[in-house]
Amino acid sequence: MKHRLPSVEQLIRTDCIIVDLTDPAAIRDALVTAGCTPVFVRVETGKYGLLPSSAADPVRNIQDILIHVETINADEPLTKASAAFTCCSWAIVQRNGKAVGYLSAQDMVDALVQAHRVLEAYFTTTLNTLDPDVAITLIDEEGRVAVWTSGAEHIFSIPREDIIGKPASDFFPVDRLQSLRTLETGQPAHKMQHRPRHDLFVLINSNPVTLEDRIIGAVAAETDLTTQMRLHQELLQMTSKVHHLQKEVAMLSPAGDPFQHIKGTSRAIKNSIETIKKISSTKATVLIQGESGTGKELFAKAIHESREPANAPFIAINCGAIPAALFESELFGYERGAFSGADPKGKKGKIELARGGTLFLDEIGEMPIDLQVKLLRVLQERSYFPVGGTQLHRADCRIIAATNRDLKRMIADGSFREDLYYRLNVVTLDVPPLRERKEDIYELTQSFLHEFSLVYGRHIHSFTPEVFEDLLRYDWPGNIRELRNTIERLVIFSTEGEIRREYLPDHMYSGDKSPQPGEGNDTGTTPINGAAYQARLDEYERKLLLEALAAVKGNKYTLAKQLGISRATLYNKLKRLNL
Repeated sequence: MKHRLPSVEQLIRTDCIIVDLTDPAAIRDALVTAGCTPVFVRVETGKYGLLPSSAADPVRNIQDILIHVETINADEPLTKASAAFTCCSWAIVQRNGKAVGYLSAQDMVDALVQAHRVLEAYFTTTLNTLDPDVAITLIDEEGRVAVWTSGAEHIFSIPREDIIGKPASDFFPVDRLQSLRTLETGQPAHKMQHRPRHDLFVLINSNPVTLEDRIIGAVAAETDLTTQMRLHQELLQMTSKVHHLQKEVAMLSPAGDPFQHIKGTSRAIKNSIETIKKISSTKATVLIQGESGTGKELFAKAIHESREPANAPFIAINCGAIPAALFESELFGYERGAFSGADPKGKKGKIELARGGTLFLDEIGEMPIDLQVKLLRVLQERSYFPVGGTQLHRADCRIIAATNRDLKRMIADGSFREDLYYRLNVVTLDVPPLRERKEDIYELTQSFLHEFSLVYGRHIHSFTPEVFEDLLRYDWPGNIRELRNTIERLVIFSTEGEIRREYLPDHMYSGDKSPQPGEGNDTGTTPINGAAYQARLDEYERKLLLEALAAVKGNKYTLAKQLGISRATLYNKLKRLNL
């Protein structure tokens, strides 16, 4: 129990005597026999008090030397019991209304200090065990650095003794410090690309530290990506001829790894691959769920290739791209003469073409409701009738379905059959969106660069870090497909072999878009002087803050509270405005 906060029961002292104030003889006898043992007396009001054994005449001077104390219960938590010592040094401990002992304020202080030391030992050891490539920083309510791990020393080259206790803004530009943003706004950050200095690139997670619904600090965990950026630049120096030869060798000697086309090393991708390996040992029906553009068909092919022989067919059908009137014949095929305009020889359906392999039903949520009944029969009975046919055909293929829609909501809306959902959902694979695996953007970008540099005959020798800064900041609603299209655009525009930030689409570009000297503007009006405009705003804000400070007599804590901002935000404003 010594390694946790003790309870009142564990700290209770029982070497005490309880006597009644109304019985002078009992008090005198107690003092004679107690020695150094405290004597507690019960006063007429029902409270308890401590009577020192040095009292010469306990009856006559009782009101002068009696120290009133609080009463607490034995089963109360120690932290709750600490409130008893706000105005006195002693507390009587009761159990079921009967006094059983006492506590002193010093007992409480010693217990809390020891608990804090134990907690601090655990905390310090945990921080020291972290990977040196991960920096943990903690700033307090005033923006001062409270924790600076060895990883932070390694990444930022700032010794712990030089930064602890000092404002973080003394070492980093305020507009580049995510932890200060989190402290001011209370908004967390998850896998956000961050650039605390011009020569550093990190991936950051940040959260506010709250106590009793009040933000008292912010913690940030930063993973160094600078080395990856540097390696990426070095890789770009490889000639397009080498890339071409690599591609040719890969085509002549295809690898046996079914996961070779799934790029990325993030934990999310590793988990997906592990799921595929488990799925692939059986022919169970699989439902792949993921947003549009995440590469669901790529994962379906990996499942197929993990189990099926090289010559086994993989047949894909997009349920949203086929008119409802033709869907049944596409899926099941038809016999000759089945309907007007049909091929006289008949036609094999996708299920027949996938015999011995895999049928991939992409966008299964778009399948017509009447076809869902027939697909359910195929899944249950493994057989079907072609359109216009009378002979039963056997469905000998594995079925993998995929969707980017919420099938459970569609079930509630009546647009998707519940029984088909549960029949498809034997095994589920969730493909993570790109925004949850941004650390994979480097590898994906490298792969797409190689692909399109060959397609368009471009030798890419330069890829500025600012481009990656925007790629990592963007949220990627279109996922891998959108990233691939973006890289193709960059390669197309890079006629001189250099990929620049301004080649990015406008909704991704976060650089300075103001007109350059000599460029003018499109409005025909005189351009606004940004510096002069900001100076006027600052002067107005400075005047308002001086008036506000005078109103609260210089009390910055009160002013921050009245303005509805943190003290750190107020201090930063005062510092910026030289107040």
